[in-house]
Amino acid sequence: MAVEWGLSPRICEGDCAVLKRGDVFKAVAVLRQRKIIFEKQGFYLDNAIGHVYGTTFEVTSDGNLQPKRQVEETTTETKEAGTDNRNIVDDGKSQKLTHDDIKALKDKGIKGQEIVQQLIENSTTFRDKTEFAQDKYIKKKKKKYEAVITIVKPSTRILSTMYYAREPGKIIHLRYDTLAQMLTLGNVRAGNKMIVMETCAGLVLGAVMERMGGYGSIIQMYPGGGPIRAATSCFGFPKPFFNNLHEFPLSKVDSLLCGTLSLETLPSEPEDTALTEEETNGLVDEKQTSVQGTEEESSAETAMEINQTEEQETMDINAEDAEFKENKERENKENVREKQRKQWERTKKLTEAAALLREKNADGLLVASKFHPTPLLLSLLEFVAPSRPFVVYCQYKEPLLECYTKLRERGGVVNLKLSETWLRSYQVYIKVEHPPHYEEQKHTSFVSSSPFCKVLALYWLA
Repeated sequence: MAVEWGLSPRICEGDCAVLKRGDVFKAVAVLRQRKIIFEKQGFYLDNAIGHVYGTTFEVTSDGNLQPKRQVEETTTETKEAGTDNRNIVDDGKSQKLTHDDIKALKDKGIKGQEIVQQLIENSTTFRDKTEFAQDKYIKKKKKKYEAVITIVKPSTRILSTMYYAREPGKIIHLRYDTLAQMLTLGNVRAGNKMIVMETCAGLVLGAVMERMGGYGSIIQMYPGGGPIRAATSCFGFPKPFFNNLHEFPLSKVDSLLCGTLSLETLPSEPEDTALTEEETNGLVDEKQTSVQGTEEESSAETAMEINQTEEQETMDINAEDAEFKENKERENKENVREKQRKQWERTKKLTEAAALLREKNADGLLVASKFHPTPLLLSLLEFVAPSRPFVVYCQYKEPLLECYTKLRERGGVVNLKLSETWLRSYQVYIKVEHPPHYEEQKHTSFVSSSPFCKVLALYWLA
C-alpha cells in the first residue's frame, strides 16, 4: 500500500506546519480560530488555509494573515554612505520620529516597509554610516516593524534547526549535519527493520520515519514509563506511518536476552460491560413495585394532604438517589472497561515488539542517548543481523572513546570509525570591484563555531 505524505503542496486544517521569521522557527498545528503567539506577534491562521506551503504572509492590525505582494525593494536606497562610524555618537537624538509618531503610523494602517523608510529619512546619522552599518540598521528595523511570516512544511532539516536554536538541551545538542551523518551511515532506507534508541524528544525517530516513508518497521527502545515523541508529532505523519512503529522498554531487554521475559498472557479483547437486558428489566420491575407501594399508601391517607405532599417529596428523592446510583455504577463499569482495553493494547504492542526483537535480524541500529553508550550498545547489538551498520552519537567524546576501546577489545566489528566534525559559518567581505551580481551577497552574517559533534560508525559481524 502506497503511503502518501508530504505530497500536498497546500496548507490544510489540522496540518502540522512550521512558522518562519528570519532565522526563528516554531512548529504549530493549523487550526481555525486559534490564536498563535510567535515573536511577540498574535495572529490567526484561518486565512492561510488553502495557500501553498512557502507562502509569505503579512500580519494585519486585526491579527489576520494576508499574502505578501512581491514589490520592488527600491525604498531603501543606500547610495550615500560614509567612510567610517567614528564621528557618530549614539545619544538617542538622531531619530526625529518619536514612539508616539510611530504608533500613530501603525494606527493609520501603514505597513512596516513604509515605516522603515520613514525611519531612514528621519535619521540624521543614517547617511554618515558605512554601507555595512546601513544594511545592519535596515535589517534591524525590518525585523522590528515588518510583521512578515512564512509558513513552511516540516522536515528533518527544519525541525532539527528549530530545536537546536530554541532548546538544544532536549536533543542533547544534536545538529542537523550530525543527524544527516547518522542517517547516511546507518543506511536508513525504505523497507528496513530499524532499532532506534534516542533521548532527543523523538527527533531521531521522526527523521528515520521520514526517510523510510512508511515502509518497513521501526522498534523504538525507551527508558522510563513510556516513549517521548514530542518532536515526532511535529512532522505531521499520517496514521499509516505508525502502523509499523513498535516500542519496547529498556528495562526488559536483559530479561528478553536471557529468555526470562514473562509477559502476561494476552487477554481476550474486553467485552462490553454495559447493562444487560435482564438487569434493565429487573430495575424497571423494582421501580414499578416501589411506585405501586407508594400509591397504596397514599390512597389509604387521602384526607391528609400535608402528609401526602411530604411522602411525594420523599419518593422523588428516593427515585433520584436510585438514578444517581445507577449512573454511578454504569460509569464505574465503563471506566473498568476502558482500563482493560488500554491494558490489552499495551500488552499486545509489547508482545509484538518482543517477537520482532527475538528474530535478531534488524537492518540497523541508531543510538543517540544521554546515557553512557557502551552498555546500551553491547546489549542492543544482539538484535542486529550480521554485517549491518549501526551508529552511536554522544555529545561528549570521552564516552565514545571508551566505547571504541571496548569494541576493539571485544572484536566482531569492522570499519570502526570515530568521527568529529565541525560546522562553522564565516563572515565574507566581497570587494566592490567584483561583478555587480555579487553586491547582494557582499555582507553575510556570521555565527560562532558550534560545539563538536561525535559520531561512532560501526559495522557488526557475527
